[in-house]
Amino acid sequence: MPAQDIAYIELYTGELRSALDYFASSFGFTPVARFDGATAHSVLLRQGRVRLVVTEGPSTRVFLDAHGDGIADIAFSCDDVAGTRDAALAAGASLVASEPGRIVVSGFGDTCHTLIASPDATRLPAGRDWKDVPPGELRPAGRSSIRLLDHVAVCVTSGTLADCADFYADGFGLSRYSDEYTEMGDQAMDSIVVRSQSGGITFTLLEQVMSKKPGQIDGFLSRNDGPGVQHLAFGVDDIISAVHEFSGRGITFLPTLGAYYDMLATRLPGIQVEIADLRAADVLADRDEWGYLLQLFTRSPYRRNTLFYELIQRRGARGFGSANIKALYEAVERDGLAGR
Repeated sequence: MPAQDIAYIELYTGELRSALDYFASSFGFTPVARFDGATAHSVLLRQGRVRLVVTEGPSTRVFLDAHGDGIADIAFSCDDVAGTRDAALAAGASLVASEPGRIVVSGFGDTCHTLIASPDATRLPAGRDWKDVPPGELRPAGRSSIRLLDHVAVCVTSGTLADCADFYADGFGLSRYSDEYTEMGDQAMDSIVVRSQSGGITFTLLEQVMSKKPGQIDGFLSRNDGPGVQHLAFGVDDIISAVHEFSGRGITFLPTLGAYYDMLATRLPGIQVEIADLRAADVLADRDEWGYLLQLFTRSPYRRNTLFYELIQRRGARGFGSANIKALYEAVERDGLAGR
């Protein structure tokens, strides 16, 4: 019954050509198929095990008016679609669509979940008449550096974090993996990580702590008009080379203060010889009991400054860069995203 993996993620956009250029020309995704309908135009892109659907058109307007460009659907592959649907509805989800080959239920905010039988997870998404992308059109740039979708970070309204985690546990079988309280000066946030049995679905759920001053999670919720996906984390094998490659193709990453690296040698002596390379690429580093984690975040490419992206390289680490949360928080603050 439980959901197991993310089959694809669908981004709604008001500027399809610009979005495709960002993913194909800058991030190196390969366009696989396209759909041109009366109310929507979609392109399916792929890199490694990540599949993205980018969609524009009249059917996206309600979502775009409310949230701007953002993630509208995170499709789950399931061992038992009907059973997962029933569990999700019992946990409080609503049925968004039900037709042959396509069942959609609500998730957090206005982001929904298409439920797909596991054997069909790698097929073209149902309900659209897909055509091959002509050779030479929307060609990807450079080599493929992205292997997988490591996790999805979601901002939820203060006071709803535990309920949201319970919803994904009861409705989709995502168990609690970890939880954390992080304080940054007079601001603080709580997080809960939920994960599927297979490890193919990992959500990091985030909320601002109400007893503290408003912060960047509140800023996201205001700009996004409610809960939504804050960032997608793409797993790579060599983050330093990936950062240099993507930067050269127009991706803008959030800068890191030099003082961060001055303290890194003391905090992580095991990677001291790499600090100069990490500093040159602005890459953050952390470790847990299993190994090291390297990560870096992009600036949001969207008008509302909501959704952004992460590159993450795991050298055995299973956590999410706890010691880097403050550095990320400060970088976002410096970039002027909070409060816009």
